[in-house]
Amino acid sequence: MMRESFLRPRAILIALLLLASFALPALAVQPDEVLGDPVLESRARAISAELRCMVCQNQSIDDSDAPLAKDLRLIVRERLKAGDSDRQVMDFMVARYGEFVLLRPVMSWRNALLWAAPVLVLMLGALAAFFGLKRRRAVAPQRLSADEEARLETLLVDREKSPPENR
Repeated sequence: MMRESFLRPRAILIALLLLASFALPALAVQPDEVLGDPVLESRARAISAELRCMVCQNQSIDDSDAPLAKDLRLIVRERLKAGDSDRQVMDFMVARYGEFVLLRPVMSWRNALLWAAPVLVLMLGALAAFFGLKRRRAVAPQRLSADEEARLETLLVDREKSPPENR
């Protein structure tokens, strides 16, 4: 009994450590890619974290194992070694691959519709609901006038009096 109570917390701890190891980010940067200068390497990592892998599309090139992501990481490091600033490297990548390469695209007139689309869709939905409800109320049946009710009553009475084969 004593041995079981000792093993149980240890097994839980091992299981938690294994689960926690899966939660760590899987950085795909290979040792042969790492720059010797730690300052340049930290700049390269910061830039790589902002660039989208064109294959994976939801990962940065820093996290992706795709061959294209490796090529992009190498280009970033080459540009930094050549003396480019962080902004120049980002501008080079955007000029070469388009704004899609940015994980956080900038707001501009060219992509304003993309930024405004969620708001526009919500507004159009609200307008459609408003006018749909308004139309439903307008089409609601109206009560019959006293003359129409009397006429309907006489028609129903006449129908009840007529033989079944005439109905």
